Formats: sequence, structure tokens, C-alpha cells
Amino acid sequence: MSETSTKAAPVLQARGLVKRYGQVTAIDGADFDLLPGEVLAVIGDNGAGKTSLIKALTGALVPDRGEIRLNGEPVRFSGPQSARQYGIETVYQDLAVAPSMDIASNMFLGRELRRPGPLGSVLRLLDKKRMREQAAAHMADLGIGLRSLTQAVETLSGGQRQAVAVARSVAWARSVIVMDEPTAALGVKESGQVLDLIRRVRDKGLPVVLISHNMPHVFEIADRIHVHRLGRRAALIRPQDHSMAEVVAIMTGALSVSEGGGTVVADTEAAKAAGVTAD
Repeated sequence: MSETSTKAAPVLQARGLVKRYGQVTAIDGADFDLLPGEVLAVIGDNGAGKTSLIKALTGALVPDRGEIRLNGEPVRFSGPQSARQYGIETVYQDLAVAPSMDIASNMFLGRELRRPGPLGSVLRLLDKKRMREQAAAHMADLGIGLRSLTQAVETLSGGQRQAVAVARSVAWARSVIVMDEPTAALGVKESGQVLDLIRRVRDKGLPVVLISHNMPHVFEIADRIHVHRLGRRAALIRPQDHSMAEVVAIMTGALSVSEGGGTVVADTEAAKAAGVTAD
């Protein structure tokens, strides 16, 4: 991420988001900032509320209070389809692909192209040739090499399936791509391929929100790290400014981040156990 982009206005921003389920507070005044052309990793312990935050930002959850802005304009998503209309695409952990369908059909799932004229408007016939051609162009643009776009997705490896899901999102995203644990079920080689793919997406100018538990991957790919704790943002830091142990300590509450960017011991015993100290 360039120095210019760090000074730019956020593409996607949230302020004071709140979501309660009875006595349970899932989001507790959470803030969020995604800058142009960056990979922003969102990390947090189980139960920290990061999933609820991401659901609010992608339309799967409507917050009780707070504001979401896209390119500076207030938006209110009524559901995932509403967020997609604003150009926000999500690659879910389970990929949401149709295994028995071919690659091109998965690329256009729910957005199928129909043949021109009466064949499409009356008989509702699909334009499979045009979908294959456009799918091939999207794959080539991201440097994804697959044997044939007519092969069923179920014949692909885990990394290749992930590539199809990512390519589909890139094809339709205009604003933001959200990736939920994209390397969770992959081996070392395939994980590396997916991280390379994320870099190519960023290089195309699309900012990426990466939800991950894999700290080495976070430190390898992220421009900034959003640390979520107890339903809100605990810190927004750059990986080069903190060690992996410090970030984990911030995530668990052993350390907190001062206004100047340094760390402060918030829990002495937890900090000792983690082997970290304040700056």
C-alpha cells in the first residue's frame, strides 16, 4: 500500500456500530476503516464479534445503531444482495460454489447471461459461449491457469476451487472484496497460491478485507491489521510496527495500544505469560 493511499479517504467505513441479541451484545460501538488499495486483515479471538462486524459490513446483519459509509456516502444494507448492488462481494469460507456445475457456470451463478433476441427473452436459453469467454478473460486477468472451464468444480483441488470463488467475486466487485478464512482448509502450497491471488486482486486496485486466524499469513499479506476484541476495534496497526507475539497479546487483552502507537500492559499476568512487554 502506497503512502498516498494511507492518506486517502476510506472506501468502506463504520462508526459506532451496535448489535444486540437480547442480553448479548455482539457489536459494541465498533469502528472500521478500509483504505483504497490495501489488504486489511481482521483478527480476533473466538467470540470477539468480528464475524458479526463483517456480517454488518456485507449486509448479512442489520445493526441496531451506527453508520456505514461507502466512498464517503452513508449506506444501509437490507441484505447481502443489497451490499452486492453496491459492489461489495464476499468469498465465504465454504466457498458457496456448485460442485456439479462447470467453472464458467459457477462464475455466473445467479447472474447468468442469456442469448440475444427471442432465444434469450422468450425461450430463456443461456449464452454459454459468451459466459465461457468472459470467464476465461477474468481467469487470465488474475493469472489463474485451469485446464478447461467446462470441467466440473468438484474435479478441482481445494486451491483451484478457492481461485474460482475469488475470480467470481473479482468479476463482479466494484468496491470491496471480503475473504473469510480463504486458506483455512488448504495446504502450504495451495495457501501460497491463494495469497498470491490476493496480492493480484489488490494490484488491480480492489481493497481486500481478510478475516483470518493464521497469523503468519496475516503478517505476510496484510497492509494493516484490525484487531477486534469484546465487540469493538481494540487496535488498528501496521504489521511492521509490532511483532506477532505483540499482536496476539493485543488480541487477547494482555496489551493495549496507546494513542502514540506504542503498547501498554493491560493485564500484567497475561503479558508475562505471553512473554511480551510494553514499548
